[in-house]
Amino acid sequence: MSIRLLIADIKDPTETALAPTQAPALPFAPVQYDRQYQDTLNSILRQYFRTIDNFTVQFKLGSVYTVATLPSASVSGVGFRAFVTDSSVSTFGSTVAGGGSTNVPVYSDGTNWKVG
Repeated sequence: MSIRLLIADIKDPTETALAPTQAPALPFAPVQYDRQYQDTLNSILRQYFRTIDNFTVQFKLGSVYTVATLPSASVSGVGFRAFVTDSSVSTFGSTVAGGGSTNVPVYSDGTNWKVG
């Protein structure tokens, strides 16, 4: 069963709301497969797997950054995760700061990058 993240349901960055994705409505196959049927089926499957890819990318840590090279937390969006190699803080939930030598995972709260 596939699942998708409902960003609108997240009120707290430590809370994750997951809901099952809906399976695609595939067209019934004609007695003899024709080009239009094959194109329609491929289009539906491409859209479905694109949805799955968009969901699973949220669970990948992505690239390793220094604090100075992190993308904007507001552009990345709430819940986006990354990894930094020069944090000077390691307390969970604190705003990440550079200049140190600690490797920590971080997440975006939509405004700042937080350790966690």
